[in-house]
Amino acid sequence: MSSAVRSSRSPWSGPAAAAVEIIPPSRPYDADITVPGSKSFTNRALLIAAMARGRSIVKGILKSDDSYWMIDSLRRLGIDIRLDGETAEIQGCEGTWPNPSAELFVGSAGTSARFLPGALAAAPRGAWIVDGSDQLRGRPIAPLLQALRELGGRIEPLHGDDSLPVQVQGGGLSGGRVRISGRVSSQYVSGLLIAAPYADGPVTVQLEDDLVQPAYVGITIQLMRAFGARVEHAPGYREIHVHPGPYQGREITLEADASSACYFLALPALAPGRVRVTNVGTASLQPDARFVDVLETLGVTVRRSAHSLETERAPGSAKLKGDLTVDMKPMSDQALTLGVLAAFCDGPVTVTNVGHIRKHESDRIAALRENLSRMGARVDEREDSFTVYPAPLHGAVIHTYDDHRNAMAFALAGTAVPGVRILDPGCVSKTFPGFFETLARLGVGLRFHP
Repeated sequence: MSSAVRSSRSPWSGPAAAAVEIIPPSRPYDADITVPGSKSFTNRALLIAAMARGRSIVKGILKSDDSYWMIDSLRRLGIDIRLDGETAEIQGCEGTWPNPSAELFVGSAGTSARFLPGALAAAPRGAWIVDGSDQLRGRPIAPLLQALRELGGRIEPLHGDDSLPVQVQGGGLSGGRVRISGRVSSQYVSGLLIAAPYADGPVTVQLEDDLVQPAYVGITIQLMRAFGARVEHAPGYREIHVHPGPYQGREITLEADASSACYFLALPALAPGRVRVTNVGTASLQPDARFVDVLETLGVTVRRSAHSLETERAPGSAKLKGDLTVDMKPMSDQALTLGVLAAFCDGPVTVTNVGHIRKHESDRIAALRENLSRMGARVDEREDSFTVYPAPLHGAVIHTYDDHRNAMAFALAGTAVPGVRILDPGCVSKTFPGFFETLARLGVGLRFHP
């Protein structure tokens, strides 16, 4: 693969404008909306279906940059994938990739970077290169690669350290017991687990430390079991045992994306009205579905059902409640959302246990401090936490650092403060290409700048 890294944007990307100005709505919200499929479910299900024996029908996939690059990689590996809207028909390879060599580019998709190496190493033959964007090249994968090598995987970095690009050679995994850290990313554990059924013998994955987001390991195990894998685990996933045996193709419908839902459910916190997301509810396995509990603590009215969530605030409501400390480790993708809302509270809000978000698409704690400071708020930044102090805010230019979470969180600020201009709005295409169009349907004004 050329040393020149291609753009992480795909044909499924969002707006190509240089910036978008957010114009606060002129009337209260009153909307029922749906959100697209879950990124977390989509890339796991696509890969597992590709590794399975027989045909699978996967309904409700998310069409975004991350899933585009996963599908592109699987097709380069020789997998027949046919798309019809949000449904994918996939003919599995039973763990033996039809194309024994390929160069795979995964954009900025951390899931692909952490799931594909094990799935390739477990194959009986082949040699492939896995690479990604500049941003992804800087994200850590060393603990995963070390654990795969302990199971017999042959993976070599091309630039001298355990980061992308890497060359993965087939030859199989031996099985056995392996220890791995879950403190930086639960995706390390999921990458091992997805490959484990194709090892020569049983695989036991043991955690060395805390698991940063255990719910996502639970999602991985649920999907593995749905495709026929035999998996047992100790409480808290401290130890997970996977029996050998191929996945079996099946038909499955994926959950909608709870993380995407949160931005719209947060809108009534900043302007009056009602928003109901009709396809995410308390039955969801995704931890971000519980972000409505945080909104409720701030003073937002919340209504819940198994498959829907609704938030509401009446005109003239009191300011959001502050003087809070919130542990956001279980739903850290919403740490920035809470950070933005905190600037509108009646007292400071401290967000704790989120040091790992410094190693996501951007250093999100630093990005939050910089952008809120541009708007006039004070943020105390610590290694694994931050405190936001409320202040009269003003419009500002928001730098997204090619990170979809920065763009979507600060779009919320723009619904309450005139003059917020977000650079590179197309970065939302990583997980939600239609984000700004959905905002517009709710009555938020948008002015795109070329």
